[in-house]
Amino acid sequence: MYTRAQVLKRLRAQVGAGHPLVGAGAGSGISAKYAERGGADLILVYNSGKFRMAGHGSNAGLLAIGDANAIVLEMGERDVLPVVRETPVIAGVNGTDPTRVMPIFLARVADTGFSGVINFPSHGLLDGRWRQSLEATGFGYDREVEMIRTAHRRDLFTLSYSFTPDEARAMADAGADVVVAHMGLTTGGEIGAQGSWAKSLDQCAVLINEIAEAARAVNPEVMVVCHGGPLETPADVRAVLAETDVQGFIGASTMERLPVETAIEGAVRGFKDLALR
Repeated sequence: MYTRAQVLKRLRAQVGAGHPLVGAGAGSGISAKYAERGGADLILVYNSGKFRMAGHGSNAGLLAIGDANAIVLEMGERDVLPVVRETPVIAGVNGTDPTRVMPIFLARVADTGFSGVINFPSHGLLDGRWRQSLEATGFGYDREVEMIRTAHRRDLFTLSYSFTPDEARAMADAGADVVVAHMGLTTGGEIGAQGSWAKSLDQCAVLINEIAEAARAVNPEVMVVCHGGPLETPADVRAVLAETDVQGFIGASTMERLPVETAIEGAVRGFKDLALR
């Protein structure tokens, strides 16, 4: 486990050397192990990773099919933390969970060995009347902001998924060290977002810049990275980095689902294409 100051020092050293920050979601120990070998600056454990690596879409992490916070604790303690050697590991915390006393739960997250937190699952992924209903009945994005504020006061390293400039301002005010401009469900592969659910790279660049500007208006020192949507490949991220003033990228499906889909299918097909004597 790293302190907040130690994580910030590591990340700022990378940016200062001209390298983008790269965070990798890990839904299994093998994903975490090889993300670290690939040079990930952060490894993130989300409840969606459990479902993603079981062959389901990341949206499963938003459904009532498990205790998101308990899943992340178990994944971290038994799957990811035992195999990661030097990389800070971040817990995806469901800040809207009404069954947790959040200061006590965050202490447990730190005691487990996580070096920081990010707000996931996030109600920022929801919209329409269901989102309005959640906001009106005490289950809004503001609880995620308060979770980040509480973690910051405990001197935990914090990242925040923000989907709009207003959310970015709120998270920067709460003390988020890194604002993650979220572009929606990742496209590509067997179960990625398609059609009207997906933004273009140009649309992403505009929104990312708006989110970054809003966050830095509150805290000029906040780091901003991007995530999701059509950012499937290094080439996609390179194109967006060229049009924005952000410092890196966090991937989950891009780091494990998309590579696994093609690698396993290709490997098995290679054996199947062999001929018998």
